[in-house]
Amino acid sequence: MAKLETKYMGTALKNPIIAGASSLTSNVSGIKKAEESGAGAIVISSLFEEQIQAESFLFEEDLHQYDDRYGEMTTFFPEIEHSGPDKHLLFVKEAVNAVDIPVFASLNAVTREAWIKYSSLLAEQGIAGIELNFYSAPSLFKKEGDAIEKEQLNILKEIRKNVSIPVSVKLSPFYTNVLNFIKKADDIGVNGFVLFNRFFQPDIDTESEKNILQHNLSTRNDIKIPLRFTGILSGNIKADICGSSGIMSGSDAAKLILAGAACVQVVSTLFRNKVSYLAKMLNELNDWMERKGYYALKDFKGILSEKNTSDPWVYKRAQYVRHLLKPDWLEKEYKPL
Repeated sequence: MAKLETKYMGTALKNPIIAGASSLTSNVSGIKKAEESGAGAIVISSLFEEQIQAESFLFEEDLHQYDDRYGEMTTFFPEIEHSGPDKHLLFVKEAVNAVDIPVFASLNAVTREAWIKYSSLLAEQGIAGIELNFYSAPSLFKKEGDAIEKEQLNILKEIRKNVSIPVSVKLSPFYTNVLNFIKKADDIGVNGFVLFNRFFQPDIDTESEKNILQHNLSTRNDIKIPLRFTGILSGNIKADICGSSGIMSGSDAAKLILAGAACVQVVSTLFRNKVSYLAKMLNELNDWMERKGYYALKDFKGILSEKNTSDPWVYKRAQYVRHLLKPDWLEKEYKPL
């Protein structure tokens, strides 16, 4: 058997395949199932600021709906110790105690106050690290991209001051220069980068002429963007890289590790094939390593990164130019009718 052990943000993992944050990791039974199926670690479903605000608002509304009654009714509602986001914090602690593999929390906030407050509270629950989901959906035409990035970097600085456990950032690729942003975050002391996040996007049903939201699972082709940036970043930043999106098999996990990733996160393939599919992915990765003669992940991690590949242009625009200079390549590859 090949050795599948790896390290991510200073935490030892028995293998590099992590069950990413989703509804599959939103309860203890799902988390235990992921562990039983072989997951190297688990990221708990996210705590969202919208959830915090909504639950806090509803709780406050419930508490005060009888405020205009007479004084003897001030104890109509008993004191509730755990409500709203506190429930999530309790669940995080329960999840940590329920399994023997590392558990990471996920936070998806908006305001500076929520990022700092809840990252600190999550850090107290015994987790191995926190995954911060950075994404901006601008609604103001006048707000400059540089201002958004500075805001996110300042939040990171504050979190690093207040949180002693490892912190990763899960990013979208939608930055003017995502490499520059990652380098700045790396200099702040981020321990890991998850490349990349996928988001729900609006759609339109032309028959009903209504806006709709669809659950769009990633496909194998989606691996190409995280693969490219993993290859470019490997060896150029201090933080670990975790590949995400489009990873459907053990072979796909091997691709990201060849490019320089320490580990990968999977979600879509678990929805398609059930959580137990993790075991098959691990067998595929092990079989590939044995076939190639690799004893451990470190034997091939990053050997096809930009720094180590024999083709220095493979991650650059030159590849695109090469294709354009060979007008028959598309015809040969796809053989049109």
